[in-house]
Amino acid sequence: MQTIRDTVWWITGASSGIGRSLALYVLTNGGNVVLSSRNSEALERLAVEAGVSGDRYLVLPLDLESMEGIEIKVHKVLSKFSHIDFLINNGGISQRSLASETDIAVDRRIMETNFFGSVILTKAVLPVMIKQHKGHIAVVSSVVGKFGFPLRSAYSASKQALHGFFESLRAENVSNNIKVSIIIPGRINTAVSNNALSKDGTAYGMLDQGQAKSMSPDKAAPIIVKGILKEKKEIMVGGKELLMVYIHRFIPRLYYYLANKVSAT
Repeated sequence: MQTIRDTVWWITGASSGIGRSLALYVLTNGGNVVLSSRNSEALERLAVEAGVSGDRYLVLPLDLESMEGIEIKVHKVLSKFSHIDFLINNGGISQRSLASETDIAVDRRIMETNFFGSVILTKAVLPVMIKQHKGHIAVVSSVVGKFGFPLRSAYSASKQALHGFFESLRAENVSNNIKVSIIIPGRINTAVSNNALSKDGTAYGMLDQGQAKSMSPDKAAPIIVKGILKEKKEIMVGGKELLMVYIHRFIPRLYYYLANKVSAT
């Protein structure tokens, strides 16, 4: 198994939730981190909390909806650290709205952020890893990347698209010694539902039922990092809701029954 110390991790969505906890875990265990999100002030506070020197991190603001000039950002990373060992595509946005009521602009925004943002960044970093002849790319999906679920139509679609892309990427780059992991969180106690988009694109602004009692991102982070270091192809993390993945695979009739019982209002 690989170790964290002295490796370079580029983590998107690092200002909150799972991304923030991943960044703190890597920094406190001797790794170097490129901290990316739209909130540069929160990234700076994270670095202060980690108590690391400036040579151990780089704050690099990034908006996954607008990826123009990404090559310049990759150059900044290489100027700071000279190489990239791990790319963690964590940034994204969720949804809480009926497909029949959701403005198509909201669907496009979710797909642009969750799918194309991660793909564009990955394609920008991939040549670096190919030249190095090593690297590890991870992408954060969701349990609904495995199946559809009420009020998540565009979100589920964007996550399922990630599975198709990154599984293909893995197969294409075996000879380049590049590993690919798909992270599949269940319910994690973050602000994902608060920040989710409603039918008109405004923030949903509410915590999902049971969210407060779910696994903390600080508990999820070491599970995820250790799975990456073990080069696991899929890393599931969460609580009993992960059983839905197996129910969908092995007992589909039960899955359809349970999904149909979920309130769509």
